[in-house]
Amino acid sequence: MVKVGILAILDHIFVCDLGKTGVALSGAYERGNCPAKVDEKGRLKIPAVFLDALKEYGNQFYITSTTGEAARIYPMKVWSGIEDKLAGVSSQNRAKRKFLMRTSYYGQTVELDGQGRVLVPAVLRESAQMKGEVDVFGNLDYLEVMNHTRVLDDLKNSPYTEEDDKALEDLGI
Repeated sequence: MVKVGILAILDHIFVCDLGKTGVALSGAYERGNCPAKVDEKGRLKIPAVFLDALKEYGNQFYITSTTGEAARIYPMKVWSGIEDKLAGVSSQNRAKRKFLMRTSYYGQTVELDGQGRVLVPAVLRESAQMKGEVDVFGNLDYLEVMNHTRVLDDLKNSPYTEEDDKALEDLGI
């Protein structure tokens, strides 16, 4: 029996074979997890459940990271909105400088090819150990891509706690 989940992305509903990866929730944001692969040339095939909704933003994306452990794939419209907000912050702001330095170091503007693939920047691909099996997570307005083994290690070594529940409760969630 195949497990499937209904996944709503940007007002579209898709079905993803979830296997043992988890569940997808419905709503107007990108969410859920779909396994994928990064090929030997460093290209990631965007899972079909995310592809059509992403194409509505166009074919250009900004792939970056703040830590080098995972890639974030932003539609250019979303990334431009982040840049617009940062433009209003003083250039002396330390957090802004750190964020821009890291996202510039790991980042690159990429285009979706005809087969629905994007090239993960070499510096980020090496740092995040993105070869072979990866997990692609919908994170509201961007996709996050992580090495599959790293995801499993993170889930094991950083369990969800009552303190996490409390922090979310304090945010009204």
